[in-house]
Amino acid sequence: MSQTLHSSSHPSPTQAPQRLVIASRESRLAMWQALYVQDCLKKRYPDCDVQILGMTTRGDQILDKALSKVGGKGLFVKELETALEDGRADLAVHSLKDVPMVMPDGFDLACVMAREDARDAFVSNDYASLEELPQGAIVGTSSLRRESVLRAKFPHLKIEPLRGNLDTRMGKLDKGEYQAIILAAAGLKRLGLESRIRAFLPYDPYTPAAGQGALGIETLTQHPHIKEWLAPLNDMPTLLAVSAERMVSRQLGGSCEVPLAAHASWDQNHKSMRIRSFVASVDGKAICLASGSGPVESVEEAEALGLAVAQDLLAQGAAELIPVLPKITKPV
Repeated sequence: MSQTLHSSSHPSPTQAPQRLVIASRESRLAMWQALYVQDCLKKRYPDCDVQILGMTTRGDQILDKALSKVGGKGLFVKELETALEDGRADLAVHSLKDVPMVMPDGFDLACVMAREDARDAFVSNDYASLEELPQGAIVGTSSLRRESVLRAKFPHLKIEPLRGNLDTRMGKLDKGEYQAIILAAAGLKRLGLESRIRAFLPYDPYTPAAGQGALGIETLTQHPHIKEWLAPLNDMPTLLAVSAERMVSRQLGGSCEVPLAAHASWDQNHKSMRIRSFVASVDGKAICLASGSGPVESVEEAEALGLAVAQDLLAQGAAELIPVLPKITKPV
């Protein structure tokens, strides 16, 4: 009898999968990501029937409120996790920056794929850069992190919330509701919209969110064989970098309610890592900034570097800028 993921017994990791179902949000960008993972799996396992289960999440449905007011980025993953639990899907594909920093019991971040451009992008129909925007120009962003930097550098601009999927946000710009919007460059590039980018924002001071530009694949802990099948899709430089970033964010209560940035890069030749992070007030008037570097050859060492940067930020008084601070823990 053929073995599938939905049978009661688990196949050997060395046995190729025969059927895999990917849970994904139904936005155009999310579906691009799911199709990309589907293609990678089909190339790796040509005889596997790889299907996509499209879903709408609460994060997609609630568009009239800021994420920080309605439950945070976890709203984009809960329905997908339910599909994993009830057996409708075997893996869920996420933009990694949307994945909560602490995984729920029973779930694993099983795979981190190669990162796209992690920078933020300036998009406007009338202006070439943030510096060109006139007094009172409306800039849209969904991120408190971006908002804090913009308010600090450009107090004469009007920063307004911007929700919806990428196409919805671009549509609001094209209707004239905003003079400019700030988006993750990765999504624009993946959907072939790089030509809409007027400027890439530098990592200093526009440090991205932890995990920005990377794809994460979530599975159930009770299905280790699926994690084994996904292992060839892991990208080590990205995995190490986001491990450090997510450790910083985890220690500082990273959520939509905290203007928190963390970006790391791993030098494969020298086996070393650099990381930059900040915590700020939403108005941009207070900021704690820290960076770190050192030899890194494992996830544990990457997390240790991230933890050191988080402790540096706390020593500077970052806790005063964080609504609810979690207890600091050592890397696990």
